[in-house]
Amino acid sequence: MSSIVHIDGRPIGQGHAPYIVAEVSANHNGNLQVALDHISMAKRCGADAVKLQTYEAHTITMDCPQDDFFIHEGPWAGESLYALYQKAQTPFAWHKPLFDHARNEGITVFSTPFDETAVDLLEDLNAPAYKIASFELIDLPLIKYVASTGKPMVMSTGMANQDEILEAVTCARDAGCQQLILLHCISGYPTPAEQANLRTLSDLASRYGTVPGLSDHTLGTVVSVAAVALGACFIEKHFILDPALGGPDAAFSITPPQLTQLCQDARTAWQAVGQVNYQTLPAEQQNLRFRRSIYISQDVKAGEVLTTANIRRVRPGFGLAPKYFEQVLGKRVRADLPAGTALRWDLLQD
Repeated sequence: MSSIVHIDGRPIGQGHAPYIVAEVSANHNGNLQVALDHISMAKRCGADAVKLQTYEAHTITMDCPQDDFFIHEGPWAGESLYALYQKAQTPFAWHKPLFDHARNEGITVFSTPFDETAVDLLEDLNAPAYKIASFELIDLPLIKYVASTGKPMVMSTGMANQDEILEAVTCARDAGCQQLILLHCISGYPTPAEQANLRTLSDLASRYGTVPGLSDHTLGTVVSVAAVALGACFIEKHFILDPALGGPDAAFSITPPQLTQLCQDARTAWQAVGQVNYQTLPAEQQNLRFRRSIYISQDVKAGEVLTTANIRRVRPGFGLAPKYFEQVLGKRVRADLPAGTALRWDLLQD
C-alpha cells in the first residue's frame, strides 16, 4: 500500500500539510444554491476539498411503517429514516452542477456513495476519490464495488471494532484499492472531546498500514488541530454557512470563521511538529551570545592567579564555557585584565 495518497493531484501523508475537507452533508437544507454557496465559501476559507453525500432516500433506506425504521433517541428522535433522508439528501440531479461549480472555483470535490447507483453516478462525473461512511464500513459489497474503480478511498471507522476494520481494509485492498486513508471517527453527534481518543490515530496507521486521518464530530476545532499534532494527515469536519439555517447536521458543524481558523491552525500545527532536531536553529542563533560564560569579575594583574573572587560565570556568552570553570581556577593570567574581560585560553599561562 502507498504511504502517500493522491486526491486530485494533491499528496496526502506524512511530510505533507494536512488535507482539510469541508463536509457539506445535509447543510444545504434542500436548496441547490445554498449547496453551491457552501462550495464557494469552503474555497475562500482555505479548505482543500468539499465532500458531498450521494444518496436519495430510497437508495439508503425503505419507506416502511415498522418501528425498526424510526429513530427513538438523539438529535433526530421521532423521525422515520425515510423522512430524515428525504430532507437530508443531495439529489442525484444536483451532482453535475455541484461538481462543475467546484471545478470552476478551483476546489476538489468528492463524495460518499451509499449504494452502487451512487458510485455509477460519481464515476460518470469523474470523482477523484470515494469516502466510505462509518455506518457503511460493514457493507463489504459496497466497499468492493467502490474499490473496483481504482480510485483512492477514505474510510471512517466509527463504531467499528478491530476485526470489522480489518475486514473492510482487506476487502478494499483485495478489490483493487491501492491508496487508502483510514479516519479515526467517533460516531456521536456531537462527540464529547474526552471520548475522542486521538491516540488511536497512530495505532490505525501502524496496525492497518494506511494513511491516518480524523473525521471529527466534536464541537469547535481544537480536537482536529490536536489530531494533526498526533499525526493525522486528513481532517474532515461538517461545515455550515450559518447555524441559523438549521438542519440535521447544524448543531455539530463549524462556521466559515471556524473553518478558516482550522485551516490555518492545522497547518501551523503540522509545521510545528517538524522533525527530531537537537541542532541550533536559525531562530536561536542570535541568542547564543546570551548564554553564560566565564568573565573576569575583578581587575587582575599579569601573573595573578584566578580564583572564585576574580572570575564569575555570567551572561553574555563570549568567554569560555562554564564547564571549564574549575579547570581555569588556579591558573595565572598572561597580562593585566580589567573586569569585564571575556576569558579565553590564550589569556592564560600554560
